[in-house]
Amino acid sequence: MPYINIKVTDEGVSRQQKELLISGVTELLQDVLGKDPKFTHVVIDEIPTDNWGVTGMTTTEFREKESNND
Repeated sequence: MPYINIKVTDEGVSRQQKELLISGVTELLQDVLGKDPKFTHVVIDEIPTDNWGVTGMTTTEFREKESNND
């Protein structure tokens, strides 16, 4: 029973995009590993950018610095 956990920042991922992620990952596991889709579980966690870190800072802070450098 595969369990896939997708984590994305909470920046407006639409319902349709989530459905595409779930169906795409499920199909990939079926094609590559031969896993039965009815036993494949996919969970999408949406993480606030203040709770996601990159280069030693929050994603929010990182993006603010990057936009100031443009």
